[in-house]
Amino acid sequence: MSTPHAEEATVQTMPPTKPLVVGLVQINNSFSGQNYLPYSVALLQTYVKKFAARPELYRFLPSLYKRVRIADAVEALKDADIVGFSTYVWNGRISLEIARRLKALKPGIVIIFGGPHVPDQPEAFMRANRQIDLAVHNEGERTFLKLLETFHDRSTWEAIPGVSMVKADGSFVRTKNLDRVRDLDEIPSPFLEGAFDEIMAANQTESWIGLWETNRGCPFRCTFCDWGSATAGKVTKFGEERLYREVDWFAEKKIEYIFCCDANFGIQKRDVDIANYVADVKQTTGYPVALSVQNTKNATERAYETQKILSDAGLNKGVALSMQSVDMPTLEAIKRDNISLGTYMELQRRFTRDKVETYSDLILGLPGETYESFVRGVDLLMENGQHNRIQFNNLSILPNAEMGDPAYQAKYGMVTVESKIINIHGERIELDDDVPEVQDLVIATAATPLDDWRRTRIFCWMTALLHFDKLFQIPLILAHGISGISYRDMIEAFMAADAKRFPTIAQINAFFESEARSIQQGGSEYVFSKEYLNIFWPADEYIFVKLTAEGRFDAFYKEAGELLSETVRARSDGLPIEIVEEAVRLNHALVHQPFAKGDVTVKLSYDLLDYWNKVRGGEPALLRKAPIVVEVDRTSRPYDDFQKWCREIVWWGNKKGAYLYSPRAVEITPELAGHY
Repeated sequence: MSTPHAEEATVQTMPPTKPLVVGLVQINNSFSGQNYLPYSVALLQTYVKKFAARPELYRFLPSLYKRVRIADAVEALKDADIVGFSTYVWNGRISLEIARRLKALKPGIVIIFGGPHVPDQPEAFMRANRQIDLAVHNEGERTFLKLLETFHDRSTWEAIPGVSMVKADGSFVRTKNLDRVRDLDEIPSPFLEGAFDEIMAANQTESWIGLWETNRGCPFRCTFCDWGSATAGKVTKFGEERLYREVDWFAEKKIEYIFCCDANFGIQKRDVDIANYVADVKQTTGYPVALSVQNTKNATERAYETQKILSDAGLNKGVALSMQSVDMPTLEAIKRDNISLGTYMELQRRFTRDKVETYSDLILGLPGETYESFVRGVDLLMENGQHNRIQFNNLSILPNAEMGDPAYQAKYGMVTVESKIINIHGERIELDDDVPEVQDLVIATAATPLDDWRRTRIFCWMTALLHFDKLFQIPLILAHGISGISYRDMIEAFMAADAKRFPTIAQINAFFESEARSIQQGGSEYVFSKEYLNIFWPADEYIFVKLTAEGRFDAFYKEAGELLSETVRARSDGLPIEIVEEAVRLNHALVHQPFAKGDVTVKLSYDLLDYWNKVRGGEPALLRKAPIVVEVDRTSRPYDDFQKWCREIVWWGNKKGAYLYSPRAVEITPELAGHY
């Protein structure tokens, strides 16, 4: 297939000499021995091979796809004539350092940078990093081919659309962006064209994660995101048949996990058909095991249908509902007020009724958000039925997002700190020749000063620990539902616990306070623990593990029960305290613990289990007084290995909140009274 644009790009100015040696670098994060296939640079390679006038004149080195020692990366790339780097926040600094050393070793090598981490107005960036010869903006396939085809006449490069450079005379050039590719099938599929065959054959012990596009573009312009700003709104599509053949390729190659790079999966009517096809292929072949997508905004019915298909097929661990905030002034400040909150609320209710797990995303420190508005938003989501998980994300600044503009930050009084990028549940991998990646983390705004930001962060961790890690969810749901006391009032009571009377809870608060201060001083977002899997934990999960490891669960539940009873007495007279005490005993018995010896039974005067399950399922719930015994099976899946429990229960249970045993309730009839 040929296009006018492709034909223009194939002007051959390179003399027929030895092949030009091309290096490509797309360093991705690795997770538990799994690595992403370098999709972005593979697109460049396949485009060149298809549309170059003489593709034999280009010899591509194996792509660099994961973090290695910088010296090893330089050694692998030193024979290249030209090296292209695809950059984002997780590889920006290592890419710059590899490029710097390559240039020092071989001054004639040509270094090209592209990807979302290259600033759209890059003069300062380019002058600070003179090892970069040229930067490419937005889609790079056509531009990269043009650069290769004109490599021996680089005087023409300053006329190529969508590039930036500092010329030999010191002047700076930034050309107008090239029009986006409208027919995406112009770009060959790196999967179907065999672009990964060599790298997979050479690294047969690797487990691969696939990056996959079904469309490009985003019609939304959220100020914290560089997606919409980079693609100018219009959504373009790859052909359906091509996509189906790519799904077949994933299955054939036994690729277990696919991350869909679309900004809004479900925005197109055909996305329902695509979801169905992936589900059918999984049912037939067992692959892929999981498909992670970013939900579309506003399209309630299609978002529901596509995610329901993926959930029913076991292709997702839970449906992400990315509210980010539920405060209207904040949504206006981040240009998200055109996205219907009602859509999210309705999706949450529908998924809950259909037993599809969801998790909601909120971002701390957004412009205009106060402690009060944020906490009200959390309360609202829980009231609306979100009892599985809220992911409380810190706000970081991306260079090409509107929020990256200093004037925008000044308008909202945003305070940032440079912080190392740490992956949640990531291992501490310390290479002897590496540079850490960093981000600009927002740790205060005019609306949320430093003290309030810490208080908000502590509220998030305490909410996660008590409610979403399920350590205290049953008493909280019961107290709220029967007495009307708000979730926030109960959680804030834990944040204000007296140190003398509630020492365990006070120690948890002090730890959260210390961690919040550390983040504001540039410390890690997560808690590293050498003794617990040698990984970085969210602070709430770390406390869960630590209470277990130190045998302090009984003390925690004793204090938590007393604190909640006092809070209920002070704020409501509609809930008998003995019901609170029963709920605490039940929750304590249900939390999954290692080294459990024997099953347990919990005798209750009320059917608390039925009430809790109905509330979590979005059904009308009435607390029924009846003698009940809850049987807790703790021994059919025993954990006699503490590290295995940490990994499989606390870590892997994160998204689904799967921290509890599966109980069975038995009503004590006169016939069964003697048995119990």
